[in-house]
Amino acid sequence: MNEKKVFVIGFPKTGTTSLQSALTTLGYKVKGEFGMKDPNISRKVYEMAFRFVEQYDAFEDNPWCVIFKELDKKYPGSKFILTLRPTEPWIKSQVDHFGTTTLPIREWIYGVGYPKGNEDIYKARYERHNKEVLEYFKDRPDDLLVLRLTEGDGWEKLCQFLHKDVPNSDFPQENKAADRKRKRKIKILRRVIKRSFIVLAVLLLLGIVLYWMRFSL
Repeated sequence: MNEKKVFVIGFPKTGTTSLQSALTTLGYKVKGEFGMKDPNISRKVYEMAFRFVEQYDAFEDNPWCVIFKELDKKYPGSKFILTLRPTEPWIKSQVDHFGTTTLPIREWIYGVGYPKGNEDIYKARYERHNKEVLEYFKDRPDDLLVLRLTEGDGWEKLCQFLHKDVPNSDFPQENKAADRKRKRKIKILRRVIKRSFIVLAVLLLLGIVLYWMRFSL
């Protein structure tokens, strides 16, 4: 395992999935989200998080991002990465991806479980989080890296921060909106094809029955 823990503390939809792939490429064992559907996550989060930290090298997504102060105190010397993107594209991505689907963890973090119709609440929480992180680490430049992946940041900044060699590959670009739309279209197409086969099978069976009845009378 890597000596220093790495905590990605940017909110979801800021490139955290791409960064997870990048950290995996660099040899980190990465733990993503946990406790998303747990109604008691606010009470259990630290116990669960500290248990996972013993098993993994790097961490991203909810609820890691909102407990960064406690993680810093519990694991001094760790590295923290704040992924950022402009607020408006961020909230659009939130709404497009989560819509009105509610989850207990988002209720805990934002005060309301889904972004659609609650955009102002989500944007305020997002911006407050980013300001809190920057203020908390303002005198510790060696402990916090700010990455703007949507603006071109990638291997060079990340590897310099983590003291790793730059891989001979493009920086990952995971979970993009275009990719999600393509996957949804493929899923819909598969569903249509499946239903079409069922209809054809029924029609074929009906044809066989009618053919048999015609010559048996």
